[in-house]
Amino acid sequence: MSDPVSACPFCDRITDGDYDDRSADYAAVHFRPLSPVTEGHRLVVPLRHVTDALEQPYITGLTMTYAARVAELLGLAPCNLITSVGAAATQTVPHLHIHVVPRRMGDGLHLPWTGQVPS
Repeated sequence: MSDPVSACPFCDRITDGDYDDRSADYAAVHFRPLSPVTEGHRLVVPLRHVTDALEQPYITGLTMTYAARVAELLGLAPCNLITSVGAAATQTVPHLHIHVVPRRMGDGLHLPWTGQVPS
């Protein structure tokens, strides 16, 4: 069984310094994802390896605060701030991360739950 931190692409990016900015106040970084879904799409990731938003709520709160700050500082509003918990909820990298997804009217981006039939 591999160590989740040593197999984590976000921990690798942090170790390699492959990010655009680091916040000492919020112990997090932000960078462009490998496959952005809109112009300006950012990922905000805590420096500490936390598997998801439920594992350490305090770290999640700091990371969300930094995500909101990044959106404000980079002028990314209107936007979605999105995090997922677990593969069934579309989390593909098991390291807490918040997508800052800038939106524009008519951008054609459909979130995962768009078009689902109510139960």
